[in-house]
Amino acid sequence: MPKIATPPLLTPEFMSSLDRLDVRSRKMLRGTVQGERRSKKRGASVEFADYRNYVVGDDLRRIDWNLYARLDKLFLRLFMEEEDLSVSLVLDVSGSMDYGDPNKLLYAKRMVAALGYVALTHYNRLNLYSFSDTVLEQRTGMRGRRPVPEMLAFLEGQQPGASGAVRGDLAAACRRLSAVQRKPGIVVLVSDFWDKPSIEKGDVSDALKYLTGEKYDGYAVQLLSPQEVDPTRGGVVGDLRLTDLEDGDTAEVSVSKALLAKYQANLEAYCQSVRAACTNRGLSYLAATTDVPVERVVLTYLRERGLLG
Repeated sequence: MPKIATPPLLTPEFMSSLDRLDVRSRKMLRGTVQGERRSKKRGASVEFADYRNYVVGDDLRRIDWNLYARLDKLFLRLFMEEEDLSVSLVLDVSGSMDYGDPNKLLYAKRMVAALGYVALTHYNRLNLYSFSDTVLEQRTGMRGRRPVPEMLAFLEGQQPGASGAVRGDLAAACRRLSAVQRKPGIVVLVSDFWDKPSIEKGDVSDALKYLTGEKYDGYAVQLLSPQEVDPTRGGVVGDLRLTDLEDGDTAEVSVSKALLAKYQANLEAYCQSVRAACTNRGLSYLAATTDVPVERVVLTYLRERGLLG
């Protein structure tokens, strides 16, 4: 049987729409080199911003001598400092992401590819990470349009369990991420957040504590498939043996209206707990299902959250 071709992560039409956007930070997070991002700080780049009175010790080269000739007073020219922004995109590749129609992992890759494309084309510093029970792979320090194919190849190569780690551990992954990503910047975590709490690692809130503080401007995107929101769309009817995609735990169930209602209540409560954990830790939260076009999520919902503009 011939292999079915996987659609590209980014279409030309999608990229054309993305060209009009840039990544926004809710915090002023200083970059490492001069880029296209205008900062509120006054620096010494080429774009004029304002004047201020000269004081002894200032750089004489920045005095506006034409203004001095007219007003007989010394003024210093101030310029808008432009700097790059570190953007870290963190992709969950644990076993539970390889589920749903449309598939959650493929959907997440397309979302991350779109955000990465925006970051690169505006000369921000892009870092990519994949994780399950820890950070598995990374590509860091990419900048400009030239690394776009490298970014896409990295994402296309991410497969659940490819490194032997299928079970997710959000706390261990976030702890490792905080250790390897030392520079301030935006962090976007894309996951289904199907993470079993335990006494040792705590819950989602305990995991997210590693991505908080002035160092990070954090966003969390929780992806669910339509079949997770409504199990009957995934053929969950009758007497079944269900197997956990990550740890292999099994459970025998008889699906009834009462059981489905309880599932829906538990799902809603869990998603609310993830939202609350993100809010309490200072991360902006967005929930999306994979039957919503990824273009709409990126171009509309993430713009409304303030990540893109």
